[in-house]
Amino acid sequence: MIGVHMKETTLTEEINKRRTFAIISHPDAGKTTITEQMLLLSKVIREAGSVKGRKTGKYATSDWMEIEKQRGISVTSSVMQFDYEGKRINILDTPGHEDFSEDTYRTLMAVDSAVMVIDSAKGIEPQTRKLFKICKMRGIPIFTFINKLDRDGREPMDLLSEIEDTLNIETCPMNWPIGMGKGLKGLYDIYNNRVALYNRSGDKKETYIQLNDSGDIEDDSDLKKDSIWKDTLDEVELIKSAGNKLEIDKIMTGDLTPVFFGSALANFGVEDFLETYLKYAPTPADHRTDDNQIVRSNDDRMSGFVFKIQANMNANHRDRIAFVRLCSGEFRRGMDVTLNRTQRRLRLNNSTQFMAEDRESVQTAVSGDIIGLYDTGNFQIGDTIYEGKDKLQFEKLPQFTPEIFVQVTAKNVMKQKSFHKGIEQLVQEGAIQLFRSYSSNDYILGVVGQLQLEVFQFRMKNEYNSDVIMTSLGTKIARWVDPEQLDESAASSRNMLVKDRNDQPLFLFENRFAENWFAQKYPDVKLTSRL
Repeated sequence: MIGVHMKETTLTEEINKRRTFAIISHPDAGKTTITEQMLLLSKVIREAGSVKGRKTGKYATSDWMEIEKQRGISVTSSVMQFDYEGKRINILDTPGHEDFSEDTYRTLMAVDSAVMVIDSAKGIEPQTRKLFKICKMRGIPIFTFINKLDRDGREPMDLLSEIEDTLNIETCPMNWPIGMGKGLKGLYDIYNNRVALYNRSGDKKETYIQLNDSGDIEDDSDLKKDSIWKDTLDEVELIKSAGNKLEIDKIMTGDLTPVFFGSALANFGVEDFLETYLKYAPTPADHRTDDNQIVRSNDDRMSGFVFKIQANMNANHRDRIAFVRLCSGEFRRGMDVTLNRTQRRLRLNNSTQFMAEDRESVQTAVSGDIIGLYDTGNFQIGDTIYEGKDKLQFEKLPQFTPEIFVQVTAKNVMKQKSFHKGIEQLVQEGAIQLFRSYSSNDYILGVVGQLQLEVFQFRMKNEYNSDVIMTSLGTKIARWVDPEQLDESAASSRNMLVKDRNDQPLFLFENRFAENWFAQKYPDVKLTSRL
């Protein structure tokens, strides 16, 4: 439970204990597994779930949605909070699937650093590259965990080269593999000048051999007699003499990434990673407002922004939670705040902290923490809340222009109420966008990826008991138009006229040719890709 005893510690001291980060990766690189191992280390859970072991009923702790359990994928960001080594950690486990990149991008606005998980056999994959670019653009410090070392993979040197060449970031190995796959012997811990021995017996407690001043093993251990030890020493010597040095300033600007090797599934190397990460990871950052002002994390005035909304996390209560990143000050349950978009005063009586789907009431929290506010329809993604009278709005969160469109209707006309409720609540989560045809007012959904439609259809049936019929409209180019410039007669079969949730008009063009033709015929009409 988040509880800050402000009499015993100052606000700044409490804030400096926070470490808030996202785990990013390509699907199946192991980010959910590494998250669970961290929870095991903190004793939050006793046994890791397995999305592959569905028959056992043990699922990944962070994959709480039913479709995630059935398909073994993460399609929504989840939040986990726990204490470890005197630090309060907020982990945001993000969707790995590219169709849900928008959720991940918004989540990256709410963290202070990122952990990039890479499959040692596959290296840099497309989704990893996309997410990394967002981190780089925002200057987010990145820590890299090269996973699945207990399987045969690519040469470690090749992986480092690929990271540097593909992502344009310097690497600094913190440890180094001693073998790989069936030949894995352990990890040469460069940072702590020791060796962590890999144990195949099922005993997950790591055994260490302290190295001498020259970085070699003193005694005649079996490892020292193995030919792989000499190869490892040669590679480590090359890294120490010719590799990049660990420079804190470069880590903080996202220009250098500390690299760790290990196996999350075998819980090998995860503890060393977490302990070292906590030494170098940044404390809560300052945030910029939409008028280019800076809000300091240790300002006394409480402020935060909504970066995610999730419906039905509790299937029994059909509730709705607004995820808030606290940017400054101290949150206190029952406090009054202003919602900037509406200038409405709200009393925050119902608040929660997260452990995937498990939640408990939160009394106090500080800048850097992620809290959940039970929502009855007050909040939207991107909303700013703040204490005091002076208006405050944090910078806009990213929003993607949809490309795939379907018309959606209820299969059973007798269930229109649940149909409308389901669409309204799922649209508010931000993964799908709702439009209506300008003439008939029919529902039209827009998404950036096909999987979003599959998830929508699944959740409508399972969470709202509403079967839906989706009629494909194909891929379209969405372009908004100023209402004052709108001529409804300009609509045709090649450019469908619709309106968004805010009743703003836009055209859905059949292709680029149709858009260019329209622009030439109506040169005074300004088309924009987003509002």
